[in-house]
Amino acid sequence: MPSLPAVPAKMATGARHTTFSILGSDVVVTGNVSASVDLHVDGKIDGDLKCANLVQGEASEIKGAVTAETAKIAGLLDGSIEARTLIVHATARITGDVTYETITIENGGKVDGKLSHRRHGAGAGAGAAKAPPPLEVVENKSALGI
Repeated sequence: MPSLPAVPAKMATGARHTTFSILGSDVVVTGNVSASVDLHVDGKIDGDLKCANLVQGEASEIKGAVTAETAKIAGLLDGSIEARTLIVHATARITGDVTYETITIENGGKVDGKLSHRRHGAGAGAGAAKAPPPLEVVENKSALGI
């Protein structure tokens, strides 16, 4: 009777079901990077980066604009960053403008650029939220009946 393999070949990597990707410390990317999943970067990226959530390692370098829902920066970022939640670790060095909804900067973390708070619900490129319409008098009745 033939024996069945313990693990089917198509399940060996599980890559189809991963919810994050990793760029290792030996990886250098020249060009823009876009990921629909979470991304952990230990290597170097020379280009813009867009992903769901970003974790940047201490030895990592990113030279370009970063857009993510959540970003945890621990290495060098030479470019702007836009994130709903931004955590700047003590080892981080950001040179560029920062747009955030919530931000945490650990003691020692360095940011050289303009910090801009984005209101909750304002998406990238949505611009400032519209102000409510001015009040106007519809009818004026005297309380004294004069």
